[in-house]
Amino acid sequence: MDVLKFDLTKHGGKFKLLNATNGGPICKRHATDQARSNFDDYKAARIPYTRNHDSAVNNCYGGPYSHDISCIFPNFYADPTDPASYDFACTDEEILKGLAAGTKTFFRLGQTIEHQIVKHNTLPPKDFQKWAVICEHIIRHYTEGWADGFYHDMPYWEIWNEPDLDGDDSPNKRTWGGTKAQFFDFYEIAAKHLKSCFPHLKIGGPAIAGNTEWAEDFLCEMQKRKVPLDFFSWHIYAVTPERVELRANKVRELLDKYGYGDAESILNEWNYIKGWGIDEQGVNRYIYSLEVMRGIKGASFVASVICKAQASSIDMLMYYDTRPSGFNGAFDFYTLKTLKGYYPLYWYGMFYDMKWEIPCDSLPENIYALCGVDENGKTLTMLTYYTDDDNAESKDIKLEFGKTGQYEVCLVDETHDGELVKTTDDLNFTLSPWTMLLIREI
Repeated sequence: MDVLKFDLTKHGGKFKLLNATNGGPICKRHATDQARSNFDDYKAARIPYTRNHDSAVNNCYGGPYSHDISCIFPNFYADPTDPASYDFACTDEEILKGLAAGTKTFFRLGQTIEHQIVKHNTLPPKDFQKWAVICEHIIRHYTEGWADGFYHDMPYWEIWNEPDLDGDDSPNKRTWGGTKAQFFDFYEIAAKHLKSCFPHLKIGGPAIAGNTEWAEDFLCEMQKRKVPLDFFSWHIYAVTPERVELRANKVRELLDKYGYGDAESILNEWNYIKGWGIDEQGVNRYIYSLEVMRGIKGASFVASVICKAQASSIDMLMYYDTRPSGFNGAFDFYTLKTLKGYYPLYWYGMFYDMKWEIPCDSLPENIYALCGVDENGKTLTMLTYYTDDDNAESKDIKLEFGKTGQYEVCLVDETHDGELVKTTDDLNFTLSPWTMLLIREI
């Protein structure tokens, strides 16, 4: 039996923002006939931020009239200082929906990935300075009331998305249609302009897809050009939380190396991916991964990454995604009912009520845990047994808090969906692979 010991006298840090997502709640804000909505469940999860990347491909978020710069400012030759040049309505609505659920928008200034044969809006802007001025006025609309706008608390503004996804020689550039050198010029102009206009806001990016050599070149060049960087955003798809942790360590190493030690490290796209193609046995790893995301194994992966991230150099996690998509392990595509993957996001929201994290003295292999105490010294613990081995055996686990007490135990496994299964003083458990427990002292 493996014993997990939590010394309640040893306080760790505060709980980070680790259940943010891509994709806000789905509902009709001004309608009473909510035929399909996940608003109540979304709100209950206390999701702190929703990143609006890829929202423009979903009609439930305003479709082609929202979020992307080309949607908000459809005629690039128009006057960026004239409110009539902008179409804010659908983006306004989606931001207000998120706020009604207690969720702020992490605003991606850029374009949705283009998989079609001809690219349109992912090509480099015709005038980098004008693009920056357009973004300036979008920010003023949402934070300073410009153009009949708002005074929202929206601190994060991200420049572009995955410019490293395809190399300079690629015939199919899906996210940045120019060269790496052009992107460096573009980012410098945009970041310097926006930071000069809004020194109190967090301006960052560029949401790299995963090319760490490209990231190092970017950071090195930004340092040479004295470009401000409040946060560095990056993406990874993996099958173990340890791989996520290794990438986080590399990102922090690069930030420190190039003088951006104070910049936040924000992982704002992540999920389970075994691979993107066919393996040597003829198995379609991408299809397998999509199936995993929607089930108990994918849910356990989400829980394990959240647990691992709390002790890592990551400052914020943003799960990809809670939009209606094949990557959504939290809500059913058709009914919007909760799936297994909803529960680690929902459970983590409860940790925002905890005063301190309590680190575990040691964790056995493939066991991941978070523990916190509230102001009354009551514990809340999330536990999962995650492995990528589909043939793994069960494990016997015991929790020790250095005291006795009564605990409510909620369970997610193949046959349980987060419900309370017992109230007990016995903290011995047999965990099947991918089991998740929430253990709350009462």
